[in-house]
Amino acid sequence: MKSIVVLISGNGSNLQAVIDACASGFIAGRVSAVISNKTAVYGLQRAAEAGIANHALSHKNFASRDAYDKELMTLIDGYQPDLVVLAGFMRILTAGFVSHYSGKLLNIHPSLLPKYQGLNTHQRAIDAGDSEHGCSVHFVTEQLDGGPVILQAKVPVFPGDDAKTVAARVHEQEHQLYPLVIRWFCQNRLQQRGDKAWLDNNLLSEQGYANDEDES
Repeated sequence: MKSIVVLISGNGSNLQAVIDACASGFIAGRVSAVISNKTAVYGLQRAAEAGIANHALSHKNFASRDAYDKELMTLIDGYQPDLVVLAGFMRILTAGFVSHYSGKLLNIHPSLLPKYQGLNTHQRAIDAGDSEHGCSVHFVTEQLDGGPVILQAKVPVFPGDDAKTVAARVHEQEHQLYPLVIRWFCQNRLQQRGDKAWLDNNLLSEQGYANDEDES
């Protein structure tokens, strides 16, 4: 069973999807701890209700980003994780943090990367007149939202949609996509080699696994 530490900043809906997938046996792993950089968020309650160790480590108590990330690494490493999962963790990580967890640090981003790195992705897709949008799971590198993509899911954008409507459509896909990629990692099928992602010893494309194929 792989040890998974999940970092959050808010509601934790993707966290819940991962907890449920571990509980059902879909993921051959367990969430060892949940850590938030914000106090009193619902994601911490989700962890507590599942009997998972949980911590609020506020970045506001640290003088620098480096100081915070060093303390965060110490806390994470106490759980000896095989995988660190960013699930709505709204912090830009330092190079030292990313390097420390290289190859075992995943993020989910609400766009079809490399499009719309950063924030406000749903509104940006609407403003651009895109007919499709989506989400991407990727390995984390020092480049913000620029690590190798593992898997993407697409959703339609219809005339008259607002950002809230599109976000709900994307979230539904996120809750399926993230547990699947974590499952692959825990099955030792997924690796990061340099700046590339590999699945079953096959190099993945810029858009990740061709998700119109079998995803089991």
